[in-house]
Amino acid sequence: MRIGDAAHRSGVSATLIRYYESRRLLSSAGRDASGYRVFNERNVQELRFIKRARSLGFPIKQIDELLGLWRDKRRPSRKVRVLAVRHRDTVAARMEAHRAIIDVLDRLIDACKGDDRPDCPILDELSDRRTRAR
Repeated sequence: MRIGDAAHRSGVSATLIRYYESRRLLSSAGRDASGYRVFNERNVQELRFIKRARSLGFPIKQIDELLGLWRDKRRPSRKVRVLAVRHRDTVAARMEAHRAIIDVLDRLIDACKGDDRPDCPILDELSDRRTRAR
């Protein structure tokens, strides 16, 4: 199948397929007599794998590692688990950082009267004119 068919069957755009090829995430696609890339069902499976891993927030480098483990039928599952745990911990840390940002914004929003006066603790905090919100 050509790239458009592979894109349709995998749910991954042709542009992303080219990008994944350039990053060497996909197994090599063959070429037809006209020089067009020819994708097979394995390529489509790889594209679906990549798409799902991306939807879980895995970075390209880790997706490359996961693909290598997926292709290796003799892999120890502990290697896959280590990657997943590491990624989960990274996501959890980002969530905690975002929660802290939300907490500060909530306090600043609560402190702002939102009236016609120019006083604004939000702008004061951003300009660091007062002590930081706690």
